[in-house]
Amino acid sequence: MNQATSNSVLVLFAHPGQTGSEVCLPMYRIACDTPGVTCVDLYAEYPTFNIDIQAEQQRLLKHKVLIFLFPLFWYSTPSLLKEWQDLVLEYNFAYGARGDKLHGKPFFCAISAGGSEASYSPDGYNHFGLRTLLSPLEQTASLTGMAYLPPFAIFGARSALEEDRLEPHLERWRRLLEKLVAGALPDEQAAAAGLLNGWEALS
Repeated sequence: MNQATSNSVLVLFAHPGQTGSEVCLPMYRIACDTPGVTCVDLYAEYPTFNIDIQAEQQRLLKHKVLIFLFPLFWYSTPSLLKEWQDLVLEYNFAYGARGDKLHGKPFFCAISAGGSEASYSPDGYNHFGLRTLLSPLEQTASLTGMAYLPPFAIFGARSALEEDRLEPHLERWRRLLEKLVAGALPDEQAAAAGLLNGWEALS
């Protein structure tokens, strides 16, 4: 885990099957190599799910941007990341009468999805778009006062490497992290889009 700086980004990585990861693990390694980014491998840090709530809350307070990095599991996050939310985002810390600690903090998910982009649509076999499926996280951001941004995602993750889509995705991810560390945030058009991938600053 690298250390935070004054203009830093916190990446919480949740992947229980990292040995077979062709997308999320390389993304995590890039994040760890990016100055100004703090990386936390939740499954390595909490193998028994015994989350240190106070330590995690302090980590949130020390960072300006929060990113969840994970593979989409059954249209949601891996279980440890859900446990993290349940325990760390406490009343009067993240929400409630005195729960203003996360107000204004930009937050988004960086996701790999096994299905094609077309499958995540009303006409596809997944029936819903990715942003719709992530609406519980968007509502969590709303309740806690965070500034929700659309997901940064890659579809068809299992074939991304052989189809030469992985390297361009990783390079955009690197540029995204560098922009965030530098204090740049997506404009209104990018923030309103279905995916953060289309932010012109990443081209």
